[in-house]
Amino acid sequence: MYITTIIPAAGMGSRMNMRKNKLYINLSGKPVLYHTLKKFINNTFIEEVLVVLQEGEIDHFQNSIFNILGTNKNKIKTVVGGKSRKQSVFNGLKAASDKSDYIIIHDGARPLITDEIINNVIGSLEDEEAITTGVKVKDTIKIKDHNNYVVKTVNRDNLVSIQTPQAFSYELIKEAHQNKFFDKNITDDAYLIELMNKKVKIIEGSYENIKITTQIDLTIAEEILKSRRE
Repeated sequence: MYITTIIPAAGMGSRMNMRKNKLYINLSGKPVLYHTLKKFINNTFIEEVLVVLQEGEIDHFQNSIFNILGTNKNKIKTVVGGKSRKQSVFNGLKAASDKSDYIIIHDGARPLITDEIINNVIGSLEDEEAITTGVKVKDTIKIKDHNNYVVKTVNRDNLVSIQTPQAFSYELIKEAHQNKFFDKNITDDAYLIELMNKKVKIIEGSYENIKITTQIDLTIAEEILKSRRE
């Protein structure tokens, strides 16, 4: 099967309180996005990797990340993103090779993804056409009203915190993104499949597969990488 990976990387990450794209922040000596990309370009099952960038950052990406990625960097193609994550992913879908059978979508801001998770997702594609990764919720979850009073405590036994990578048959995810009835601000591609009344299989992710959103996430990511000696 021909597998294309799309890496949305066009967001600014306002919660980092920085004026630059958080994916270029240093993490263990390399930009955050470098760590994400190297896992996918070095996977032998993945044929192409589409990095969706802000138009004004393509040259910066080439100079700061692409040139240091090694021999498999030729799998990478850059795509100009849209105004929302959904639009950016759709731009990636339109740029995918016409040979693509399956699409993997992974947040550029999740640099701690492992080979094991990627391979588990790919292996599941033999039986499923829509897959997401996730981990069981550890904290107690409460629903509140608009005045911040507790309305209900939710049974967490069946709750899952969703991560990426997510993977889909190419035709299915393309159809989902082309559907004009779906909210353009949807940030979870698997939810688009749910809206089509299709099944989405959840496979185990990792509590280490965090998304870099705030400064504390960077500190945690540094320690995880040190423990892995990467």
